[in-house]
Amino acid sequence: MGEVDPAFIQDPEHRPKLSATEVEGIPLIDLSLINSPHSVTDPRAFEGLVAEIGNACKDWGFFQVINHGVLLEKRQRIEAAARKFFALPLEEKRKIRRDEGNVLGYYDTEHTKNVRDWKEVFDFTVEEPTLVPASPDPEDTEETEWYNQWPEYPPELRPNSLTRNACEEYAREVENLALKLMGLIALGLGLPKDRFNSYFKNQTSFLRLNHYPPCPSPQLALGVGRHKDGGALTVLAQDDVGGLEVKRKTDGVWIRVKPTPNAFIINVGDVIQVWSNERYESVEHRAMVNSEKERFSIPYFLNPAHYTQVKPLEELINEQNPAKYKPYCWGKFITHRKLSNFKKLNTENIQISHFKISE
Repeated sequence: MGEVDPAFIQDPEHRPKLSATEVEGIPLIDLSLINSPHSVTDPRAFEGLVAEIGNACKDWGFFQVINHGVLLEKRQRIEAAARKFFALPLEEKRKIRRDEGNVLGYYDTEHTKNVRDWKEVFDFTVEEPTLVPASPDPEDTEETEWYNQWPEYPPELRPNSLTRNACEEYAREVENLALKLMGLIALGLGLPKDRFNSYFKNQTSFLRLNHYPPCPSPQLALGVGRHKDGGALTVLAQDDVGGLEVKRKTDGVWIRVKPTPNAFIINVGDVIQVWSNERYESVEHRAMVNSEKERFSIPYFLNPAHYTQVKPLEELINEQNPAKYKPYCWGKFITHRKLSNFKKLNTENIQISHFKISE
């Protein structure tokens, strides 16, 4: 990845404050109750699980899950292929580099003027093709399609290979887990279990392979800077190196998330914050790097269909608790976000705060 850009070091606005607190951190929740085919659902235990997830969403915006039903073998196979892919020469990886015309594929930060995110990524969608707006312009009604770009090397990622099949099967299993969690989140909000299902029939979800190389100046850079996820729900698998930090809601202290073997880290995204009318809030998080070890992670971003109008759910608003956000089109939102990766737009990077209703 090279050296840390001096301009980045000198910029106090973007220089990371790297202090964090070492604690046990975010809640760890056992999902065996809903994933064991031999278990008999105990209504009291199920209510307890719903409450546990609801409290985690409310208090932290993050939680970890174990006994989630996703096979570890597939995750390990994908990580092994990711290690081989990211170890390839840069020119080979850039053959499937994402751009304005195709937002899926490989991306690295080496070509940027100011290195702020010390990582490289490979994105692919769950649904292929994925239908999205052709532009973020509200007046433009045309649609376009996203197609995956797969590399020629390593051979494990070629069509019909065991690993390529495992990637697609893994994505489906994680999607199933995410939708189960959305059902539990709905129940925690006092809504029917299937309340969110219709939003994901033509989803724009995608999977990302993250690689954080060793950094020569880890005190001056971040794997990913502080941010919130714009979608509905994120399901993250990380290796045993760790590096994720979450901003605690109660006091703003950065908390390091200790890796738990075969666990997923779940976090609420901006879409749930709007749907729930801020009952559950999206929380800032960041990823750290170190000078000795590379780190790999695999986030799955659960996103609704592009035509979804994101707004506070009617069941959760009333005279005492009016809607805190104006409706916005998810497809236009994500298209604007993706396009801003490749060129300077006339408006700043879109945030849900732009749709916040002033009190």
